[in-house]
Amino acid sequence: MYYLDSSYIIFMVPAFLVMAAANWWVNSTYTRWGKTRNSVGMNGQDAAQRLLAHARLPGVEVAAAQGRLGDHYDPRSRRLHLSPEVAGVPSVASLAITAHEIGHAMQDRDGYAPLRIRSALVPAASVSSNLGWILILIGVLLGFFELALVGLVVFAIGAVFALATLPVEFNASARARQLLTDSGLLYTEDERRGVSSVLNAAAFTYVAALIVAVLNVLRFAFMIGGLGRRRD
Repeated sequence: MYYLDSSYIIFMVPAFLVMAAANWWVNSTYTRWGKTRNSVGMNGQDAAQRLLAHARLPGVEVAAAQGRLGDHYDPRSRRLHLSPEVAGVPSVASLAITAHEIGHAMQDRDGYAPLRIRSALVPAASVSSNLGWILILIGVLLGFFELALVGLVVFAIGAVFALATLPVEFNASARARQLLTDSGLLYTEDERRGVSSVLNAAAFTYVAALIVAVLNVLRFAFMIGGLGRRRD
């Protein structure tokens, strides 16, 4: 119990603070720029059509996404999903988010290697957290060091996935900035600053996810290390 309690304080409190900071940043930034009208008066739906044409992506469809900030690009169906507040509001944030997701569509078209690597990790990452945690818990409770160690390796796949996500998201944001500039949708320096603010805040959520994933791995490694010392 000592290892469980101390590891939670050492690793999970910082993880909670990092995620809280990321959520505050992205929500406050979106609230500000989601209320700032863009100069061209285009909502996300209209901007998507113009940006897709400019990026030469005629086969990508625009569809509705569920939930606030649920915007995403699905490479399997080649659909760009936009949430209602992005699709229907002519804001600076709508331009940034729409262009970012189209950046992912451009990656898909270009065969961007980091996107392929992340996609290949999705099946393993989807089960690794729960399976790894279960193996670690059984190993720690029953004193099976080797089983707990296997669980740690499985659990760490989630951190690898979070790491693989970073270049994909950073590149999509870089493409978004260039696409908005080249297509002529950004007229003022204030709009450029707003787009960068939205994209930077969103990027930090992925950095925060990686930090949390690593802290979780370290927490379990701390627990398993204590099990190994007790066994010796």
